Formats: sequence, structure tokens, C-alpha cells
Amino acid sequence: MELSLRSRLRAGDQSALGELFDEQARDLYRYAVRASGDWTMAEDIVSLTFLEAWRLRGKLREEGESVRPWLFGIAANVLRNTARTARRHQAALARMPAREVVPDFADELVSRLDDSAELAAAHRALARLRRGEREVFTLCVWAGLDYAGAAQALGVPVGTVRSRLSRARTRLRKLAQEELAGARIRTEPGDGSGQVQGGRTEAARSMREKSR
Repeated sequence: MELSLRSRLRAGDQSALGELFDEQARDLYRYAVRASGDWTMAEDIVSLTFLEAWRLRGKLREEGESVRPWLFGIAANVLRNTARTARRHQAALARMPAREVVPDFADELVSRLDDSAELAAAHRALARLRRGEREVFTLCVWAGLDYAGAAQALGVPVGTVRSRLSRARTRLRKLAQEELAGARIRTEPGDGSGQVQGGRTEAARSMREKSR
């Protein structure tokens, strides 16, 4: 009988890691971009996540179906461990024209994808959440994990995931309005300096090249 991807990873099969990368790298990259707010940092997070996955393969449980929650749990830890650097990076970005920022951070803001000032404001709103709420929101909404998967990834009860996600959605609505209002005040009409041409195209090209 053919071994599962989980079993092959645990056994140290490098081809299994390659398959996992092919299956999950694109979604992981999108999650990292949205959670970090920076295209370049997201690439580093993806690389570090897969390096950590290989290092920690022996800790992957023998039983289970998808390894996606385990992988995204590692990504959440990588993001958590780089939070200090990310804060310094965001502080530097705040002194510069907004660029390479997160697209949609909530369903109702999808229509704002091309406005860099509003996107930067969206990411600032997300950063104002408590860490637990932010991690649950990004895993459930952006990574697409269900409650059980997010609970597994973060090592918390399913009920905790539900309550944190509910609080996160409620708080984000208010924070988004505050940040977007501030962004409109700070942005000069017709300035256009925050627009980034081809940012998403370059990021997609980079990920395609890495996936080959």
C-alpha cells in the first residue's frame, strides 16, 4: 500500500516535502503576504516555514488526514517569532509612501484592492488586534482553515477559535473604519505616490519560479 504524504514526511522522504510545497506554497504565500503586509517578507516566511516543517517532521502526528493545519501552525509560529522585526519594518514603512501592502483583509474591503493608502490602513487595523485574534482571523479567513484546523494549528480549543474569530471580526469593522478615515485625511488627492505598478504580478512570478 502506498504510504501517505504524512507518513513519508515523517520518514524523511524529501520528495514528500516537494509535494507538500507544490500543494501548499501558493496558499501559504498568500497567507504570509496578508499577515505580514510585505511581499518580500512573505517569501522569507514561506521559505522558513518549509525549512521548519522539514526540521520538525518527526513531531508530525502519525494519525490524521491533511497536514495543512500542521504546516500553517508552523507558519503562524514563524510570523510570531518575527513580529519584532515586522514591527520595525512597519514603523519604517509608515514614514514612507505606502507600498506592497496587503490586499483584502476582510470581505467587505475586496473592492479596495487598488488603493494603496486604504490597503495600508487595512493592515494597520489588523495589527491593532490582539495577537490571538489576529492569528485566528488570518488562519480561518486567509488560510481557509476550518475551526478544527485552526485549533490544531494554534494548539487551542475549538471554542477558543470561535470566540476569538467572532471578536476579531467585530473589532476589525470598527478599526477599519478608523484607519480608512485616517488614510483619506493623510492622502493628498491625485498624489498617486502610493500606487505600486506590477507588485502582484512580480510576486506571482516569483512564486511560480519557486514552484518549478
